[in-house]
Amino acid sequence: MSGKTIVKIRNKYRTDYKSGYPLITKEAILNVEVLKTEGEIIHIVDEQGQFLGKGYHGLQNKGYGWVLSFNKNEEIDQSFFEEKIAAAVSLRKQFYENTETTAFRVFNGEGDGIGGLTIDYFAGYYLVTWYSKGIYSFKDEVIHALEKAVSYKGIYEKKRFADTGQYVEDDDFVKGERGEFPMIVKENGVNFAIYLNDGAMTGVFLDQREVRKAIRDRYSDGKTVLNTFSYTGAFSVFAALGGAAKTTSVDLANRSKAKTIEQFSINDIDFEAQDIIVDDVFQYFKYAVRKQLAFDLVILDPPSFARSKKVTFSAAKDYKNLLKEAIAITENGGVIVASTNSNAFGMKKFKGFINSAFKESGTNYQILEEFSLPEDFRTSKDFKEGNYLKVVFIRKA
Repeated sequence: MSGKTIVKIRNKYRTDYKSGYPLITKEAILNVEVLKTEGEIIHIVDEQGQFLGKGYHGLQNKGYGWVLSFNKNEEIDQSFFEEKIAAAVSLRKQFYENTETTAFRVFNGEGDGIGGLTIDYFAGYYLVTWYSKGIYSFKDEVIHALEKAVSYKGIYEKKRFADTGQYVEDDDFVKGERGEFPMIVKENGVNFAIYLNDGAMTGVFLDQREVRKAIRDRYSDGKTVLNTFSYTGAFSVFAALGGAAKTTSVDLANRSKAKTIEQFSINDIDFEAQDIIVDDVFQYFKYAVRKQLAFDLVILDPPSFARSKKVTFSAAKDYKNLLKEAIAITENGGVIVASTNSNAFGMKKFKGFINSAFKESGTNYQILEEFSLPEDFRTSKDFKEGNYLKVVFIRKA
């Protein structure tokens, strides 16, 4: 870590930072040329040189760094990291005590005071994810702080700062004892097979915990369920355990089939009684219309951006049309779970997409319930984009 660098913020953004906005965006910076080395401590000041905050330079798709403190006298040192991580751990006390759920988020970036860093817990193992070379330069401080705050079996990491924020291929083991994979964790009593050393993904998106529980407890009994962009089939597993008549899981990735079979199997569900399809979801919708298929429950959780041979999908541009395709194969009285993790728009705009899709489909609808991030995914009131998850349960009239 080098000495402090002074970054000037354009006066039109001064109020944002004065009120606690943590992301240092490119358009806010007046003298971007001073940023030379990721990980350097930076002081941000307004055009008149008045102190606004201090943080670090780290390139992410979101910006050029994060403010860590709005206190001029606070040092960004070992005790800073210890204090932030210890506070985050204590706020998750109820999660540590819950034997039915053994996987959750311990530290959620700017929501816990350090943008660019997340820490997840998996049955005694910790997974630290670094979202820039800048935050990675504080690796020793973070790992020491984590060790001071918790006891653990092992620590793994994911480096998400290759070109355009992609995962950096590595062994991912940091210290402690190596895990045996798949590692079985629980979520509301359901088993998940987790891999901490097998590429960018672990096998489950922890932020959808409450949505999966709702699907199992309130929406699946006796229903035919279509799970699109199904990844490892987690929604399908919860639907099956909720009494679904049948689940159909569709994902383009070849490995999704074996992963979904694994998740069904560790929960003693007969995977052969379910449909697991490797296909482009957009093509599958066309097939379903041709075959006049219809489902009682359709789960629509696409990535924010996806590209297949025939289709490029962006949630901000294309979600409405995707929803129209889902409406076409949902039974009257059936339910669509519309979900997005795009931070490019908020819930109000998302509900606008939903309204337009049903209007253009000539169909009425009723919103049954909605979800955002669960409690362990702490967010900052000063950084609305951090509360990215939007899920709406919609009944097709």
